[in-house]
Amino acid sequence: MASDSNMATGPTALAPSRAAMMQIVWRLAWPVILTMSVESLVGLVDMLMVGRLGARPVAGVGVATQILFAVNTVMFAVGTGTIAVVARHYGAREPEQCGRILGQSILLVTVLMTLVAIPVFVWAPAIISLFRVEAEVVAIGVDYLRVVLLAVPADGILVIIGFALRGAGDMRTPLAVGVVVAVVNVVANYVLIFGKLGFPALGATGAAWGTALAFATGAVLLFWAVRRGGLTLTLPPGWMRPQPAVIRRIVAIGYPSAIEHILMQVGFVIYFSFAAAYDTAAVAAYVIGVRILGLSFLPGIGFSVAASALVGQNLGARKPEQARRSGWGATGLSVVLMSIGGLLIFLGARPIAALFVDDARVVAEAVVFIQVLAAAQPLMALDFTLGGALRGAGDTRFPLLTVLIGFYVCRLGFAYCVTYVFELSLFWLWFALVPDYVARVVLKVARFRSNRWQEIRV
Repeated sequence: MASDSNMATGPTALAPSRAAMMQIVWRLAWPVILTMSVESLVGLVDMLMVGRLGARPVAGVGVATQILFAVNTVMFAVGTGTIAVVARHYGAREPEQCGRILGQSILLVTVLMTLVAIPVFVWAPAIISLFRVEAEVVAIGVDYLRVVLLAVPADGILVIIGFALRGAGDMRTPLAVGVVVAVVNVVANYVLIFGKLGFPALGATGAAWGTALAFATGAVLLFWAVRRGGLTLTLPPGWMRPQPAVIRRIVAIGYPSAIEHILMQVGFVIYFSFAAAYDTAAVAAYVIGVRILGLSFLPGIGFSVAASALVGQNLGARKPEQARRSGWGATGLSVVLMSIGGLLIFLGARPIAALFVDDARVVAEAVVFIQVLAAAQPLMALDFTLGGALRGAGDTRFPLLTVLIGFYVCRLGFAYCVTYVFELSLFWLWFALVPDYVARVVLKVARFRSNRWQEIRV
């Protein structure tokens, strides 16, 4: 499948007009937004199917999924390094180097994901028991987790090749494969959960096998695509031979993102505990709000990836001014679209909340949370997209710093004071995310305006 940009006429030779730049940004962003939307929809459908089995399977799968999020930290760390380095070489018109980076990234993620998966597989019962769930939930969660862990290396290959292709401007190939993965996942889950087409009904474990099959299918398709040639990236001969210098470059850029991801997950758990200190209605409202938050993030993720690719490619082409323009262009478009989305979410907060629960108190609390999230959409757009632009330049340590200051000092500090010191209403707990995003945005805007990210070597 053809890429969305190319060496001669793509982002490395940015069009002079602002309108043309916006077209380039949108052409890179929309396939990512659609890919993430498909993945979110598949997750929702999977949970609806598991939900027909009862509360315990839902709980078991939910706990196992949280553990898998932690395992995937390694994968996204490698991906951050991969997209930055590939984009830099692609912009410098060095396709052989791009292929070399891709090969080493596949090798690295396969080894790391396997090394992480093995101890989690062995100690799965003890890990899931830490969540203090009943024995039957532990058993369901262990079975689900262990099956999916078998396919974790394949998932790593699937995600890393997708990151690398996006770094080279090819957003549509990952989208096409993502659609195939989604179809395989939903169909296999339906067949294996409920025992259709002559297969036994495996319940929640069937969902795990369906997910594992989908990961394996996607990995095979993308691997075959980059091996056969014809895309922006091609695996070179001898790609499996370790090259320590290349691996060190990828790790040096990616490890701050791994730390950032872990800190965010821990921070969400702490923030959740503050909601739990109020009452059950607050917890339910938080869960509903997080669902909406996940959907509202999708445009930001798309523009973040577009900004990463454009900034990295232009720096590789030694066009720092065009890198700066592309970063601001992606950010501006992200702010406009996410602000419109925020307005729609704000106006539709009550019917949206009512879709999830039939409890007037929970709906009322969820409406407030959803409206705070909606009002913060412009800030989230700035945070996501400028963060992507900095990561595309290889500046991954600064976004980590903004999480420490914004999330841990501003959000959690504010939430602690609201909950335990001043004992204010639940609105102020939800409002705590506003100073978090304000701090992160102020810091990232200042960093991007400083142009210091242009000096970082990858």
